[in-house]
Amino acid sequence: MTDLSQLKFYATHPHPCSYLPEERATTLFLDPQQPIDLETYSQLSELGFRRSGDHLYRPHCKQCSACIPARIPVDAFTASSAQKRILKRNRDLQVVELKPELTDEIYALYERYICARHADGDMYPPSRDQFASFLAKDWGFCRFYAFRHEGRLLAIAVTDQLSNGLSAVYTFFDPDETRRSLGRFAILWQIEETRRQGLEAVYLGYWIKNCRKMSYKTEYRPLEMLVNQRWVRLT
Repeated sequence: MTDLSQLKFYATHPHPCSYLPEERATTLFLDPQQPIDLETYSQLSELGFRRSGDHLYRPHCKQCSACIPARIPVDAFTASSAQKRILKRNRDLQVVELKPELTDEIYALYERYICARHADGDMYPPSRDQFASFLAKDWGFCRFYAFRHEGRLLAIAVTDQLSNGLSAVYTFFDPDETRRSLGRFAILWQIEETRRQGLEAVYLGYWIKNCRKMSYKTEYRPLEMLVNQRWVRLT
């Protein structure tokens, strides 16, 4: 087990918040010279850290505590009626594990997704360099799960394998396949995969009450949120 007290962290200067435009954000980063090994990453996930590309980070804002880490305890999770319908609609999909890489097929799907769903965000316009630095990092614990229908790529769930669960890093999908609810299905699939591996939780990143794009996370119950350094279960 890593002695976390020996790790170095650095805080950024305040910068515009990506989720709440009226706020200024400060981010706490693990020293980029520190190797990201599985145990360190898993322990820091328990404390609310996330990975983006090469970096492990956590919000560190003095005036705001809106970003709340969230995870799904998979043993207690029960699919709702709507989630069961999503599972049924996607029974015809095949899921294959891939190593993280930038291929023409995967990037084309990513590009379509960003342009259709996030043209108002800081990831627009997409680029191959952006994709490579953000997602295509082969750390040994990162997986690309490809969801296909009759050979056609419909979605990629970028997922980190932790010792205590799976971390849902990012999912992108065919924006024309709205009926399938592929983003929600990817989380449901990761819940089942976490159960299959005998692990504890799916880490969903941060939930923000006043951010519409984060509202879907409360659909998965029970949900645990890290409040005052303690995971609190919402049923």
